[in-house]
Amino acid sequence: MDQIVKIISIKPVTHNVKQFRLEKPEGYHFISGQATEVSINKPEWKEEKRPFTFTSLNEYPYLEFTIKIYDDHNGVTNALGKLNVGDELIIRDVWGAISYEGEGYFIAGGAGITPFIAILRQLQKQNAVDNNVLLFSNRTSKDIILKDELKNILGANAIFTTTEEKTGEYESQRINENFLKQHIKDFEKHFYICGPDAMVVDITNMLTKLGAKADAVVFEK
Repeated sequence: MDQIVKIISIKPVTHNVKQFRLEKPEGYHFISGQATEVSINKPEWKEEKRPFTFTSLNEYPYLEFTIKIYDDHNGVTNALGKLNVGDELIIRDVWGAISYEGEGYFIAGGAGITPFIAILRQLQKQNAVDNNVLLFSNRTSKDIILKDELKNILGANAIFTTTEEKTGEYESQRINENFLKQHIKDFEKHFYICGPDAMVVDITNMLTKLGAKADAVVFEK
């Protein structure tokens, strides 16, 4: 069911990522990792629906999305980036996306971190972060979404790598087979993967080759 909600705040997260907080309709519920289809409540954009994952927790009094803005073409995120507080979005029913199945390894590329944000926030709230590990790949350090919060939640288990920049602070290689062998201590655990489609396919194949069980690999379908 379509529901119209107003934007209550917008703030930059990185140079090309914005956090949108919206009114939360009464009775609207979701589980961390879930998503909905969003469109802009303007005649030319209403039918341009895009899936976005909630980065808020269900108990928050608002809805939150953390969205990468692509300014290089006249698409939905470009239009989202031009909105202001008080503008309206249309949200729809909640759907599956990625669900937490148990302790393991979160592997993300760029904006693929978004389904994991709410999951990790929920685990922190429940004092259940345990030995979960994040392997997070970005082009450069300025692209890392919510770096400080992720480090706060996971400590040394938040592992960042930048593929187009060598800072000395982070690793500087792609998430390939050698990288996985270096950082994964237990291939019996769960694996959560989100990023560009090609990355998800490649990493799933690598993990299976290295001994991960197919039913322990969770990704957005």
